[in-house]
Amino acid sequence: MSLVRKVCSISILSLFYFVASAQNVASVNGKSISSKEFMWVYKKNHSGVTSAAHKDLADYLDLYINFKLKVIDAKGMGLDADTAYKAEINGYEQALKTQKNTSPKNKEYDFIMNEYREGVLMFNISEIKIWSKIQDNEDQLRAFYIKNRTKYDKDFEESKGQIIIDYQHELEKEWIKSLKAKYTVKINDDELKKLAKP
Repeated sequence: MSLVRKVCSISILSLFYFVASAQNVASVNGKSISSKEFMWVYKKNHSGVTSAAHKDLADYLDLYINFKLKVIDAKGMGLDADTAYKAEINGYEQALKTQKNTSPKNKEYDFIMNEYREGVLMFNISEIKIWSKIQDNEDQLRAFYIKNRTKYDKDFEESKGQIIIDYQHELEKEWIKSLKAKYTVKINDDELKKLAKP
């Protein structure tokens, strides 16, 4: 191959990479989040809103990245290989295929299936990492209450509902922190700015 052809090939590959990455809002552990996927999820969870300020998109992207990190953690634990999980996903897909508006030919089909797959994984991992640690764990809740006593006006029993919520948030915060230390997260703010509409 001549030097000119090599240079042209490299330039085309570089251009392809630039165009492909420019259409992604972020990547989590090397897996891209496309602008299309992100905006589909954003609109779905914001009553079909068609315009959003940059800050709103950035805040939501942060939440979406946290979601993706939890999914990666679930896969790392092999939860996607679980027989019950596979059966649930298969059942949902079969039901989805029977609906006219969501056949595999529909452009939203892949987004819907992916959202369900990842949503179930996120739910299952959250059960292990957060919810199961709160159930029947009075000692941990009391220790958390004592550590944060000044936040509560009432005693432990009267504040228990709020203590559970706060403890859940604390566990999740620590979990996300550990995931961000473990996996690489990159945000393409230039692409996010292009998507923003004041």
